[in-house]
Amino acid sequence: MQPRNMSMNGVVDLAAVKAAQEAKAKAEQTRAEAARQGGTGAVAPADLVIDVDEAGFERDVIQRSAEVPVVIDFWAEWCQPCKQLSPVLERLAVEYNGRILLAKIDVDANQLLMQQFGVQGIPAVFAVVAGQALPLFQGAAGEQQIRQTLDQLVQVAEQRFGLTGLTVDPDAQPGGAVRAEAPVGPHEGTLNAAAQAMDAGDLAGAIQAYKNVLADDPTHPEAKLGLAQAELLHRVQGMDPQRVRKDAAEKPADPGAQIAAADLDLVGGHVEDAFGRLIETVRRTQGDDRDAVRRRLLELFEVVGAEDPRVVGARRALARALF
Repeated sequence: MQPRNMSMNGVVDLAAVKAAQEAKAKAEQTRAEAARQGGTGAVAPADLVIDVDEAGFERDVIQRSAEVPVVIDFWAEWCQPCKQLSPVLERLAVEYNGRILLAKIDVDANQLLMQQFGVQGIPAVFAVVAGQALPLFQGAAGEQQIRQTLDQLVQVAEQRFGLTGLTVDPDAQPGGAVRAEAPVGPHEGTLNAAAQAMDAGDLAGAIQAYKNVLADDPTHPEAKLGLAQAELLHRVQGMDPQRVRKDAAEKPADPGAQIAAADLDLVGGHVEDAFGRLIETVRRTQGDDRDAVRRRLLELFEVVGAEDPRVVGARRALARALF
């Protein structure tokens, strides 16, 4: 697995948003399957700190990151600062009571993982959230700094990715929680083909694949999200950003100019600007023009995700502009 970088500064990473939606759906499926098998899904405190190697990375880190932020501690036996940092991380992992999972990776035994994350020196601490990797800090940090970083990580995981963590039972036996693989859906092959097309830059092929899924299941959440993303990227692919921005500035009441600029805003990570631009255009327009702007705004809501606080706020503002 080649980790992808993610920041916590509010910028929309389309790959991260897609992964978040997938992760949330798979986590819900996994919990439901575990319940059917008679398990509670609760983990013991000892299960909050795990040793991970290359063979188990996909299972123990990537899959688990669909439920809980996984903090990765890259360490080595010979590293003296690691011996100071690791006990602090282990203690905090238990103290955070399921809001994070600590994965310890010995770099001497797992050189490939060290290279994939771009680790230049140890100790180095990363996190994986919904399959997305992000650096936290390098070197021996103070406990206050670590707490602040973990608090921010937990907040981002919950607000942007809907991850609420693990249920911890002090009486549970270590390793006793029922772990079930999420069932493979009937459209898994088509969705994988769509994702591969997206990665290859074949946006038209991805759009068609997602439409094929929605033709059979019109409410499929992953296909709806994927289609919204693919169509957005397809729309901006041939744009001249300078020309689009110039047109938008010169024609504030032109719905087409504002819609094109909003697409660029969103792809560039300027979420509030995109939403605000279209909401203001709704106020300035009537009839079919207003409806076209409203529909594009709803499509952009799909890209960002219904539970994102920025979408929630923009929906309220849209309602005020309409009524």
